[in-house]
Formats: sequence, structure tokens, C-alpha cells
Amino acid sequence: MTNAAHRLLWTILALLLVAAGATALALGFDAVPGGDPGTALLNAGLLDRWRLAAPWSTLAAAVAGVLLALAGQRMLVRELRRPGTALHGTLSQPGRRPGRTRLPADVLAHALERDLTAAPGVRRARVVLTGAPPHPDVWISVDLTADAGGAREHVDAAVRRFAVTAGCRPAHLDVTARIEPGRP
Repeated sequence: MTNAAHRLLWTILALLLVAAGATALALGFDAVPGGDPGTALLNAGLLDRWRLAAPWSTLAAAVAGVLLALAGQRMLVRELRRPGTALHGTLSQPGRRPGRTRLPADVLAHALERDLTAAPGVRRARVVLTGAPPHPDVWISVDLTADAGGAREHVDAAVRRFAVTAGCRPAHLDVTARIEPGRP
């Protein structure tokens, strides 16, 4: 998933939780117009079944709540991790003649880092390759000085050189640039 898709997912989830909380709050304070504070939220048949299964219904609701909390915790942990499953291994490309060329993914990542840091004003670069080898996802983090000019063009050129050298185009490219504050 891209960063935009992640933000959209978390925004929708947050809006659903806010809507559920606002509804529960409105019902708790009897702020629903035309509502009778003495009526039950569940219909009579469902309420009778809940009471008949007295200890097990409460246990089932508690187990469902714990499972939902664990699922939410796992989703949050996955979101807070760095880009998942780095491409460890080799990128294999068939040649025009018989045979294959194999390039280690960490060598490609380090080569792209060296290419990025060759530009003036680039302090540090970190590259992570993820996804399938024919079209990997490329995650780039670049630390720039305050006087770094033309960094965007240099990153574009470095990614183009990477694509030509590796013989593949990145499926997704995510570039994060951090600029250090200027000296007074």
C-alpha cells in the first residue's frame, strides 16, 4: 500500500470510530430527538435471547472484544513498522543471449545510496527495496542541507540510472526528503 492509501484507511477507520462514539454518547445522554430514555436499544426478542444465554453471552461479547482489540493492535504494529519485507536476495534478469544476470538486492540499494549522496547538499541517503524482484518498490529517505539546490532533479536522475542499471522499473517510488534547518 502507498502512503496515501494508508492515510485513507486510517482516516476512514477514525471516522467510523468517532461516529460510533458520538452515537453512543448521544444515546447515553438521551439526546436523540423523539427517543424514550426508558426503552432498550435492542428489540425485545434479542434482549430475551441475551438474558437466556446469561453467562455465555457476556463471555462471547468479551471474547469478541478481545479478538477485535488484538486485530487492531496487529494492524497498528504493521503500520508503525518500516516498509515491510525488504527484498533480500537477488534480482534475476534474462539476457539477450543465453544465461541470466543476478544482482544482489542489497548491492543495488547501496549503489543507489552512493549515487544519491554524490550530489552536493545530500548528507545521507537510505534506500530500501521491497516487493517482487522484476518491479520492486523503492523507498528512499534523503537528508539534505539547507542550501541543497536541484535535489529533486538529482534524485530523479539517480532513479533513472538505477532503473537502467538494474534493468527494471520500480513499481512504486516513495521519496522522503528531510531538510536540516539553516544556520542563523
